[in-house]
Parts: sequence; structure tokens; C-alpha cells
Amino acid sequence: MSGDGAGHVALDRFLATLAARDASLHTQRAYRTAVGAYLDWLVARGDDWRTPRRTELRSYLAHLGAGHARSSVAQRLAAIRSFHRWAVRAGLAPGDPWGAVATPRLPRRLPRVLEVEQVEALLDAVDAELAATGGGGRAELAAALASRDRALIETAYAAGLRISELAGADLGSLDLRRGEIRVLGKGRKERIGLLGRPARAALAGYLDEGRPELLARRPAETDMPLPVELFLNHHGMPLGVRGIRYRLDRLCRRAGLPKGVSPHTLRHSFATHLLDGGADLRVVQELLGHESLATTQVYTHVSPGRLRSAYQAAHPRARAAPAGRAAVRP
Repeated sequence: MSGDGAGHVALDRFLATLAARDASLHTQRAYRTAVGAYLDWLVARGDDWRTPRRTELRSYLAHLGAGHARSSVAQRLAAIRSFHRWAVRAGLAPGDPWGAVATPRLPRRLPRVLEVEQVEALLDAVDAELAATGGGGRAELAAALASRDRALIETAYAAGLRISELAGADLGSLDLRRGEIRVLGKGRKERIGLLGRPARAALAGYLDEGRPELLARRPAETDMPLPVELFLNHHGMPLGVRGIRYRLDRLCRRAGLPKGVSPHTLRHSFATHLLDGGADLRVVQELLGHESLATTQVYTHVSPGRLRSAYQAAHPRARAAPAGRAAVRP
């Protein structure tokens, strides 16, 4: 088989490997797009994908930089590097040609975090949304949606869940008595999220009144089985990622939160507030479902209270001055 066709055959095998490792469909599509475009570029230049020339790789890097944002370039290069590393392990290529090519790296940005008062403002926005609907025939629906939205926010903040985990949570995953919710995270790895009293109360209210009201609004003609998903939309069907994002974005605007606040901000806030409260970093790692502690460590940089207390406890010149001596100025 020619090098041209072999590249795309290898890509299909690579994607099959990703699927076998339970990579998300979004990841598989992104990798197919990134690596497929890269292989097409090499074919057009007459380069064998197994041993491309370094000059062509640099040209491709310049091509990406001219047409895509830096974050997109980084994502595409990560996919291409992953493909080449797999090809070496599979015995299809002699080495990783990108190993000797310097590529730009994105600066590591600190995650946006809400103050505790801002989380409370977000919950207050649920009540404001309900009050704005007024009475009439939509009152019962509005109350059910408000009950759901409160449960959604409380659960996301209490357990530090990703938006995909919220959408995928089902009734069987919830144990209100123990205050636990079982979710499938990245790579379909299961973990337990913990729920405090406010989250448990919000979920209990939603399950008692809000969810049955939403479920009753399912189209009568549907022959689909009753949904087992925890959160439903106004048609009584599972509330997906887009629906969750829309509702939280709307509530963020009503609460007057800064632009750029996303559903994932609640997860960042969960981790940072735990560290501020004295939680061990490895406990936070476990609750977030991070494989590497290095991923969790970013939150130590956005937790000034934790940094200050650690500094004051460890640095000899940060403590109070002995009696009779002036305090050392910072």
C-alpha cells in the first residue's frame, strides 16, 4: 500500500484504539479532523507520513499558526503527537518526527473562581428567575424548572462535577441518605461525589415535586422509555450538556456575574474553596477525579488563603516579632 493510503489506514486504527479506551466521541472527532488534515498536507507535499522532513513539519506549524488560534494549534499538535507516538508503539513508524521540532506552548492560565458570595448570588438568581415569570398557567412549570436549577447548581458546586457528568447522572447514581452521587468521568472512570446538606435538600425537593412535574410534560405520543437521567428539560426529556450550559449562562447573567463565568467555573470554585477550608490536596484530587496530582496543584495558586497560612506557618520571618522588637515589614 502507498504511503498516502497507509497514513489514513493508520489513522483509522489509531481512532479504533481511542474508542477501545473509551475516549469520548468529541475527542475522536477532534483527533480525526486534526490528524486527517495533517496527513492530507503531507500527501500534497509528497512526504511520507512515517518519515516527514523537518522542514515540512515547520512549514505545517507555520500554516497552523496563520489560520488558527493558539489554543486550537496546541490541541491539534497534541493530537498529531499522540498519533505519532501510537504509530511508533504499533511498529508502523521508526520514530516520532515531532520530537526534534520545537513547538509553542500555551501559557498556563489560572482558572476563574467564584467567591462564596457569588455562588450564593447564583442561587438567588434562581428565585429571581421564578419571580419574574409571575403566575398564570406557567407557574407550575416555572416552579419545577426553578427546583431543578437549584438542584443542578447545588450538586455541581457540592460535588465539583463536570458538565458532562451532570448531564450523565441518573437516578440510580444518587444516594441522598449517604449524601453521595456516583458519576462517570473522563475515560469512563467512576468516582463518588459528596453532597452536603443544602445539595441534598435541593435534590430531595426536586425529586419530590420538580422532576415529576417535568416528567408529566413528556409528549404523549413518544414511545421512548421513561428517562432515568436525573435532570430533565421542560419537555420531560433528559437535559443535555447544551441545555445545562444555557440555563447556567442565563442564571449567571441574571446574578450579575462577570463575563467568562462558565459551568466549569463551579468545579474550579469547589476545588479552591475546599483548599481554602484546609482540605488536603490529595483529597481534592480524589474528589475531582484527577489522575495526576500535578493537575490539581493549579488550585494552590488560586487559593490565596491557603498560600498565606502555609507561608505564615513555615517562613521564619513571617511570624509575629518577639516582644520588645519591631515587627518585620513585608
